[in-house]
Amino acid sequence: MAFEKYKSILLEEKAKLERELSQIARKNPDPEKPGEWDVKAPEMNTMVSDQSELADMFEELETQTGLEMQLEERFKAVIAALDRIENGTYGKCSEGREDIEEKRLEANPLATTCINHSKKII
Repeated sequence: MAFEKYKSILLEEKAKLERELSQIARKNPDPEKPGEWDVKAPEMNTMVSDQSELADMFEELETQTGLEMQLEERFKAVIAALDRIENGTYGKCSEGREDIEEKRLEANPLATTCINHSKKII
């Protein structure tokens, strides 16, 4: 199977996720943690903020943290799929090593299992 179209789709998804993540987080500079992001804390001036403003800021931080975690998880999955393309394991079922069906990859370029094995995981 030629995977150039999936590589292109995944690179677009990676760029989109990086844009979205950069709005609410910063890349973790630790080279031991590739794909890790840290949520940007809102600017807080506790000396002039009242309790309701502080509560709003903490609520916003909590919301951003949840969103960041979801985006980061997908970002890491995209990176893993791109790595599989580069090392020649993309399109192979992680359970049985058979080819993942083309229609499954078209529906989900991040798929790591064939249709049969995906049913067993659920």
